[in-house]
Amino acid sequence: MPELPDLTVYLEALAPRVLGQPLERVQLTSISLLRSVDPPLSEFHGRRVAGLRRLGKRLVFGFEGELFLVLHLMIAGRLRWKAHAAKPPGRIGHAAFTFPTGTLLLTEAGTKKRATLHALRGEGALAAHDPGGLEPLRCTLPEFSAALRRESHTLKRALSDPRLLSGIGNAYSDEILHRARLSPVALTRRLDDPVMARLFEAMRTTLTEWTERLRRQTGTGFPEKVTAFRPEMAVHGRYREPCPDCGAAVQRILHAEHETNYCARCQTGGWLLADRALSRLLKQDWPRTLEELEERRGLAQPPSSVSRSASRSRTSRKPVL
Repeated sequence: MPELPDLTVYLEALAPRVLGQPLERVQLTSISLLRSVDPPLSEFHGRRVAGLRRLGKRLVFGFEGELFLVLHLMIAGRLRWKAHAAKPPGRIGHAAFTFPTGTLLLTEAGTKKRATLHALRGEGALAAHDPGGLEPLRCTLPEFSAALRRESHTLKRALSDPRLLSGIGNAYSDEILHRARLSPVALTRRLDDPVMARLFEAMRTTLTEWTERLRRQTGTGFPEKVTAFRPEMAVHGRYREPCPDCGAAVQRILHAEHETNYCARCQTGGWLLADRALSRLLKQDWPRTLEELEERRGLAQPPSSVSRSASRSRTSRKPVL
C-alpha cells in the first residue's frame, strides 16, 4: 500500500499537471470503485482543481465550490499519467480523469478490487474520512509519546494505526523499528522516555530520507514504480536476506495478509518471534533464538552429491525376485 513517502511524491508530481486545471471528464470502468452517490461525478466536470492534499493514506483532490474527490489506493491501486486523452487500460483499469494537460489513470492489479473513490461536498464531509492520526513529520515528541501511550499496543500495531499516526503502514513501520533497534512486539506503555525519543527520531529520519530518495528517483517525471518492496530497504520484504547492518538473516512474522520483517540480532537480542500459526504447529520444536535456527538449518542441509548419487542408485535398483 502506498504510504506517506509515496503519496507525498504522487501529490508533488500531480501539482504541476492538474492544479488550476478543469476536470473535463471522469470515466469509470469498475462499479466497485465509486462509494458515494452525492454529489454525482457529473457535477465535477468543468470545475478546476483548487488544491491537493493527503488525508492519512488517501489522496484528496479539492475542486471549486468545496467539492472533493477522495481516492484510497489500498494495496494494489496505482496512478499513471498520460500526456494525452486515454482510456483505462484493459482488465486492471479502474478510472480515467481527463484534464486539458493529460489523463490520470487509476489501475489496480490482482483479483481483489479494494481501491475506493468518494465524491464529497464540503469540508465537513471530508473530515469524516480523516482517521485522526498525528502527522509524523509535524507532531512533537510529547504529542507522539502521548498518542502511543494512550493504549498498550505492540509497536508494529501502533505505528501503522491510522488513528494514532497518519500515513504509516506495513512497510515503513518495519523500517522505522529496524532503525530504532526495537522489537515489533514491544509494548508502547513499557517504553521509557529515552527509548520513545529514539523511536520518534527513527520515524522522522526514515520517512524524510525515503521521501527525498523517491523524489530523486522521480525527478520531473511521474512516479511509475510505486511499490512496498524496494531493494534499498533494510528489512521489509527481505525475508532471509542479510540485514545491512549486522549480516544476520532477516526474519518475519505472518498474521493474515500482513508480514512483519525484522532483524533478530539488531532488534530482539537474538530471540525469534513466533507468529501464532507456526507456534501452534511446531509447539516445542519452534526455535527460540537465531542461533538455534541457524543450527537447525545447518543440520537440515542436503547430503553431499556422492551420498545423493548413492541413494538414487540404491532406490533405482530392481528388487531381487
